[in-house]
Amino acid sequence: MTTPLLDTILTPTDLRALSPDDLPKLAAELREFLVDSVSRTGGHLASNLGAVELTIALHYVFDTPGDRIVWDVGHQTYVHKILTGRREAMAHLRQPGGIAGFPRRAESEFDAFGVGHSSTSISAALGMAEAFRQTGSRQRAVAIIGDGAMTAGMAFEALNNAGATHLPLLVVLNDNDMSISPNVGALNNYLARLMSGRFYAAARRASEKVLSAVPPIKELAKRAEEHMKGMVTPGTLFEEFGFNYIGPVDGHDIDVLLDTLGNIKQLSGPQFLHVVTRKGKGYAPAESNPCLYHGVSRFDPATGISEKSGGKPAYTQIFGDWLCDMAAADTRLVGITPAMREGSGLVRFSKEFPKRYFDVGIAEQHALTFAAGLACEGIKPVVAIYSTFLQRAYDQLIHDIALQNLPVMLAIDRAGLVGADGPTHAGSFDLSYLRCIPNMLIAAPSDENECRRLLTTAFLHDGPSAVRYPRGSGAGAVIEPGLEPLPVGKAVLRRNGRDVALVAFGSLVAPALAAAEALDASVADMRFVKPLDLDLLRELALGHRLLVTVEENAISGGAGAGVAEALAALGMATPILHLGLPDSFIEHGDPAAMLAGCGLDAPGIEHAVRNRITLLPE
Repeated sequence: MTTPLLDTILTPTDLRALSPDDLPKLAAELREFLVDSVSRTGGHLASNLGAVELTIALHYVFDTPGDRIVWDVGHQTYVHKILTGRREAMAHLRQPGGIAGFPRRAESEFDAFGVGHSSTSISAALGMAEAFRQTGSRQRAVAIIGDGAMTAGMAFEALNNAGATHLPLLVVLNDNDMSISPNVGALNNYLARLMSGRFYAAARRASEKVLSAVPPIKELAKRAEEHMKGMVTPGTLFEEFGFNYIGPVDGHDIDVLLDTLGNIKQLSGPQFLHVVTRKGKGYAPAESNPCLYHGVSRFDPATGISEKSGGKPAYTQIFGDWLCDMAAADTRLVGITPAMREGSGLVRFSKEFPKRYFDVGIAEQHALTFAAGLACEGIKPVVAIYSTFLQRAYDQLIHDIALQNLPVMLAIDRAGLVGADGPTHAGSFDLSYLRCIPNMLIAAPSDENECRRLLTTAFLHDGPSAVRYPRGSGAGAVIEPGLEPLPVGKAVLRRNGRDVALVAFGSLVAPALAAAEALDASVADMRFVKPLDLDLLRELALGHRLLVTVEENAISGGAGAGVAEALAALGMATPILHLGLPDSFIEHGDPAAMLAGCGLDAPGIEHAVRNRITLLPE
């Protein structure tokens, strides 16, 4: 029985020992391994299936880890992990104590740069290329960026900078949103090989030297070359940035990739290689629906059917249903997403209100300022965005929205810990960075019904507002129909108790109530982080020996800090215990276990309160 090629590869050095003729067989084995592995752990599948040959070729041609491969986002790096000594570790991908779903410098010397957010690869690789120039190293830096990530302004900022440096930087555009027909594909593959060859580069340099003495002819020749290349390639834009554009090439043709990358490795100056791949390549369910198989839970590889989750609706669905209902009631509403239609629950809205739905691409800064412009002219924008991605548009929120007090509503999904995606995607800081902004209304619902009502409250607010809710489902509250708002800045006392008052925000109201039963404590569901219910806080401070703030946000600067500031302003000296996320990045794992590890489940809250009570004076 023949030993699988994959079993012989522990590092890229082993890969480079293979014959090029063996690589298609290796690619097939990798796809089979990927489907089987991800079906057991969950994770990102379609994008990884599409990047198999490209990953093999990069590690085959470049001398990694000395040469740096910088991935963008990292959704497509499972093959990279497998080929760099982590094949066995894939059994614990994104699980507690296991390897991360994204590249991490601390995990492997082959992970040149830690990623998770989009459009950072070119900037990072350019920095590495410049460092190599400064130190006299002959190492190469390669950035791999997807067509979606190229919609972000940061990618073009980096291209603009890189094109003027003359550094030997290679940018590979992994374009998986189009296909090349057989005839055009063969022609483009031929042209890519030709344009990446030394003869073409030498001839180009020689002609430039000769024609430089006759500027009008040189300009005419340059325009003629651009015109000819523009007829068969979309590379004129990248040429204008100062890159030598090569492609597009078939990203599933190993021979073409090896030849083209090998040629490019010998060239100087910035190079741009356009590679076309197909998401989900080699696995029929993922090929037919790559969006569905972008991020998957455990599934049956034979059928592609994933495990069923519980019957409770997720907060994302609650928001999506509310958005459609509110849009039907108010024609001024528009929905905006920075390339997260499915993740943010906008699929139904995009179909029912297509002219009022805007996907602006991976461009969070633009999304917020676009919303600000709409709000200036009487439209009511709702921006659906993950907490972690809102961080990328902080200046626009302050300068373009809050400073002008515009009625832009933020529907902030994935607030708090997110589980398997880990610290790059955790929404740990939004209360801290939002609370300090003037004019902001900030709400944190404790259950599904409260979420729907607070969304209405925020939408009706005449100014900037934010409603933050966690990933997954809530406590299972009955969702009332209608679009009734709640009074702004008013909390509700959920339980009357003695000595201790738990001042809870959003997702942690439920564990606070459970802990309160054992403590005989009072529990306030604050609902609003800004403005706070000062009347209720004063009442709780006067009637209890200890106030305990509980939130799924960083303690530093969070909702609890707001409570302490408010009580200090009221001249009240009631002792306060702050419970929330610690001053550290929380590793990926099971969400419930992660919260328990932070002491934010019911037993953890009870334990922390009992410990603090023992320190109080009688």
